[in-house]
Amino acid sequence: MTRCEASFRTLIVVPALNEADGIEAVIEALLAGAPTDTRLIVADGGSTDGTRDLVRRYSAANPAVSLIGNDARIQSAGINEAVRLCSGDARYLLRADAHAIYPENFCRILLNEIEDTGAASVAVAMRTIGGGGFSTGVAAAQNSVLGTGGSAHRTGSGIGRFVDHGHHALMRLDAFRGIGGYDPAQSHNEDAEFDHRLRQAGGNIWLSGRTGLDYVPRGTPGALFRQYRAYGRGRAITILKHRMRPRLRQLAPLIVAPAIVLGALGAAMLPLGASWLWLGLPAGVWAAVCLSYGIIIACRARDPAVAWAGPAAMLMHLGWSLGFLGRIVHHLFGRVLGRDGQKARNER
Repeated sequence: MTRCEASFRTLIVVPALNEADGIEAVIEALLAGAPTDTRLIVADGGSTDGTRDLVRRYSAANPAVSLIGNDARIQSAGINEAVRLCSGDARYLLRADAHAIYPENFCRILLNEIEDTGAASVAVAMRTIGGGGFSTGVAAAQNSVLGTGGSAHRTGSGIGRFVDHGHHALMRLDAFRGIGGYDPAQSHNEDAEFDHRLRQAGGNIWLSGRTGLDYVPRGTPGALFRQYRAYGRGRAITILKHRMRPRLRQLAPLIVAPAIVLGALGAAMLPLGASWLWLGLPAGVWAAVCLSYGIIIACRARDPAVAWAGPAAMLMHLGWSLGFLGRIVHHLFGRVLGRDGQKARNER
């Protein structure tokens, strides 16, 4: 099923699940301009839409491409498995995304940067592109401070610099193996968790100023909400695992869910008097800021669809807040129940 025995320098891994519509374009873009001593592995999590057959056919015509199974169906586990099975004597690992659009010479440029800078990892900036309607607003929100909190790889200046975290691209395999790869239990935020351990081990992360990628966002409100709820949950897992202090841009969205609860309480208490309306003030201010922001940037872009950025940002904030807080509550209740259970066992 795989052809990983040959000697090569760079291993590209693309985790995939039901990506038949775009997997061939992603493979071709990643290999375009890449050095000849490059191998690409698609780690498939059990696709049912023909993705596996497409990759097999592509592999039959191009020995640089192979397919492996990813039984865990989690990206982090799939990349770890590809490294375990197929890295051989390779020096570099390039993690790729089946939902991204890659420029020509992406791999070669990153190889040059990692050698020029001596970095353990080279991250890239990511620009979201919409396809019209709601996704246009999602893209505008994700490319803005309102949607990302000012993350370096989302609002980058195009100037290469060392950062704490960025969208994962090229890594030295010895550094990857040295910290045990990705945490296979984390389905989201595994890249930020990896970067935390990498920095603790003395590795540095360079944000490329020479290349980047375009990303296709979720196209429906429900999918966007679920995505950001998972992001919030993943961030909470990382913070709890390493006892990290959240940054201000991570703390700000946390007030969204409590603010909405307060607003709902104020509305429920309204029959007792209008004075209860003040409980809805935080949620009202948040909604007004988001919606006004969407309208302002839509006017600047002269594109009415960009106004969806306001509602999209609200879904992103709320999903992240619920995911993060839900995981924290689950952790605290687990500790309490664990202590109570231990106490009960000791009393028997």
